[in-house]
Amino acid sequence: MNTALAMSRSAALLGLFAALAAAVIAWTWITTEADIERAIREAEARQLLEIFPPESHDNSLIDDRLSLQPDTPLLELRKAREGYTVRRGEKVVGVILPATARDGYSGDIELLVGVTLEGVVAGARVVSHRETPGLGDGIDMRKSQWMLSFDGRSLTAPKKSEWSVKKEGGYFDQFTGATVTPRAVVAAVRRTLEYQAIHRAELFGTAGVSPEEANP
Repeated sequence: MNTALAMSRSAALLGLFAALAAAVIAWTWITTEADIERAIREAEARQLLEIFPPESHDNSLIDDRLSLQPDTPLLELRKAREGYTVRRGEKVVGVILPATARDGYSGDIELLVGVTLEGVVAGARVVSHRETPGLGDGIDMRKSQWMLSFDGRSLTAPKKSEWSVKKEGGYFDQFTGATVTPRAVVAAVRRTLEYQAIHRAELFGTAGVSPEEANP
């Protein structure tokens, strides 16, 4: 009887310890998940503000989102993604659009491209890539300022024939020993400009242009 009672008490204690451990693990997971989500949100917000700095708008970019469907060939999205609307007062003064360069040297290159109401690139940043360290990773702002070469560019500046790397007669520098990566990013940024030109009505509330007009 004493042995059975002891075993019963041991089982109860083990059960109690297991329940307490599960509660601690659950609490840790919940608080850690919240911290991770907050950190991701803060990092994303900082990246958006690199493209459209605080003085350029008066809304919360990260909270003013627009849905983009995967059937948008110019942006080459394989799944639904979100862009961001940039407002000053009641006016939409810009958008930040996701885009994918599928012809990177080591796979897809994910970007965010900011475009003003006037159709000018406010900024472009690479969100993720797998390009070769020391060669193609010049698209990473932590490694190079190359992405800043898109600032102020539009569909007509440079002209269509110059929306490529200098090795191919274009406007944009390539990296030493690497042409594929910058070529892919240049093409993706231009396609994003074409997309916003065609879809100005839904993005800005103003008339869009035809695909031919968007590709002068």
